[in-house]
Amino acid sequence: MKYCKSCFYPETKPDLVFDKKQICSACISFNERLNINWDERENQFLKIAQKIKNQKQTNYDCVIPVSGGKDSTWQVLKVLEYGLNPLCVNSRTCDFSEIGRVNLENIRKLGVDLIEVSPNPKVRKKLNKIGLLEVGDISWPEHVGIFTIPVKIALNFQIQYIFWGENAQNEYGGPISKMNNAVLDRSWLEEFGGLLGLRLSDLTDSYGIKKEELLIYMYPEKKEIKKANLQGLFLGHYFPWNGFENAIIAKKNGFQYYEKEVEGASNNYENLDNFQAGIHDYFKYLKYGFGRTTDIICNLYRRKLITKEEAEDKIKKNDGKFPITYLGKNINNILEEIDVTFEEFIKTCDKFTNKKIFKCDNSGKPTRDKNFNLDLNDNPFS
Repeated sequence: MKYCKSCFYPETKPDLVFDKKQICSACISFNERLNINWDERENQFLKIAQKIKNQKQTNYDCVIPVSGGKDSTWQVLKVLEYGLNPLCVNSRTCDFSEIGRVNLENIRKLGVDLIEVSPNPKVRKKLNKIGLLEVGDISWPEHVGIFTIPVKIALNFQIQYIFWGENAQNEYGGPISKMNNAVLDRSWLEEFGGLLGLRLSDLTDSYGIKKEELLIYMYPEKKEIKKANLQGLFLGHYFPWNGFENAIIAKKNGFQYYEKEVEGASNNYENLDNFQAGIHDYFKYLKYGFGRTTDIICNLYRRKLITKEEAEDKIKKNDGKFPITYLGKNINNILEEIDVTFEEFIKTCDKFTNKKIFKCDNSGKPTRDKNFNLDLNDNPFS
């Protein structure tokens, strides 16, 4: 398996591209930030903020989608810094953790109004199971709702601007043509929003879920967006994005870190709201041979916040470990809530494991150790 010559991303990462020197698009976009005139970008944002204030038609200036995490905490602080009055919108996560609730409440304490939308739990439970078994993503409904619910709220409140966080294609690598995109719209959602080929129409046709039960997950029609002149902008386009610094700033403003390093990761300040996150990240590892730790470490390494030796040690220690617990909750308890047995889970894991990059037995079945962990055929960190 080919790896980036500058960081630790493998060629299997979706949408990642390499240049002739085998440098990945995530590293290329990060290096290009050094040539960006950030004062000019900030002035662009100032003009947008002033335009919003001048044409204000409602009590709110913008919508900010929030999870309560360190990034959305930073987003709220940044918008407040420029004198805007946001309406924060939370799409309730699937299996909400205690620390997630504390951090979401902290968003409100920053001095904003916050709407928490909690989708039908019975339907969500079905969607979690379908997402896990059919496309290998237990968090499929959450990832759809994150992008649809704030847009629906913005339209209903007649708010013209939505301020998202970072452009994932710029931060984590993607097609060169998309990395400097400032806008999140329907086409971005369909290409990068994590639908994984599972359409809402599939759910009504194949699984008998009523259309009216899926309204919350339906992105508004283009004509509605156009009529409202609704615009979704990435704050990361106007300000240099740094998740590590976001965490520090968030903590100074009430955000709580987890008590220890999160399982399968390498820090204690990301993905704290959903007990299912460990399973979601594990399936990324099964499909592509890298997990959440690699994402985190690559971002730290590009910013020279960790040495190469430290980075490799972190990846070796944490990446792709079987999620027996997450935030201290046992996997059997997590699966029980969506009516999936452990045996069914293992079969699903094997179904989505990339047999080309993981070791398998003579029958083609992935081989696991006593802790259910897999081995890459070509693992540079072993």
